[in-house]
Amino acid sequence: MNASATGRLVLLTTSHRVAPGLLSWPAWQTLRDADRVLCADPDHPQLPYLAEAGIAVETASVPSARELVDYCVAEARTAVVLTSADGESALTDGLARLAGSGREAMPDLELLPGSYDLPGARLLDLVQVMDQIRVACPWSGIRTHEDLAKYGLEEAYELVEAIEEGDREALAEELGDVLLQVVFHSRIAQDDPDEPFSIDDVAGIIVDKLIHRHPHVFGDAEAATPEDVRAHWLRTKAVEKQRESVTEGVPLGQPALALAAKLASRARTAGLDVPVAGEGIGYELLTLAVRAQAEGTDPETALRAAARTYRDAILAAERAG
Repeated sequence: MNASATGRLVLLTTSHRVAPGLLSWPAWQTLRDADRVLCADPDHPQLPYLAEAGIAVETASVPSARELVDYCVAEARTAVVLTSADGESALTDGLARLAGSGREAMPDLELLPGSYDLPGARLLDLVQVMDQIRVACPWSGIRTHEDLAKYGLEEAYELVEAIEEGDREALAEELGDVLLQVVFHSRIAQDDPDEPFSIDDVAGIIVDKLIHRHPHVFGDAEAATPEDVRAHWLRTKAVEKQRESVTEGVPLGQPALALAAKLASRARTAGLDVPVAGEGIGYELLTLAVRAQAEGTDPETALRAAARTYRDAILAAERAG
């Protein structure tokens, strides 16, 4: 793009979440055509790549808004300012004052993104922040997997509560808290002297698993209904796990009602008809859980909903009393 009769002043922004040197074509074109390229940060990660491309960059302090405007307007020149991580607030404020006066000849002012964040880019920030916390925080630096186990349960329950209440703001926050547990545990695992693994290993495992268990998306298999998808999932999972019993992999530490439903689901999927044998309230509850699961109702969710309604009734009775 050619400068206008009064020149062109470009503020070029880049994302630290994208590898340096990976700039858009308009950014490279603007940099090559510019009469002057400036950057206040002598350690800016883009500078080595601009130097390699033969683009000279002035790394002294960026001139004032007045000086840059005069430079561009005088001979219709183009100046590019490669912004630092902190931005160029003094420059932008000065440009706003000059442009707002209405008495100044101004160059064309442009904010040009040189690189864009991809979806999920903020996850890189989370990993970086967690790494800093692990190194510098006296509490976080000595945590173990065992220390954090209870928080994983608490955050999962708080996530469920946000879903049940339909609170979108709380849902986003609680999802972040659950995600923190994943990143924190992964960072702790990275320090293990014998069997270390990182967040990239964790992500790689789940990516491979998702691709393998969705042959109808990433392969040649077909799945027209949710039931077909479930069948694919169960078949591939069975091959992966090579379990001797359908009960393997069922966590016994989960809430009892959910545990009963999960065991009933595994037995039904395997075609096993296992009657509930025994007497007492525990077996009565187990019978109800098995029946609910067979009818397509999650007994844990159903009981939680009923309990919440009962809680509301208690509150109403207290207010009435």
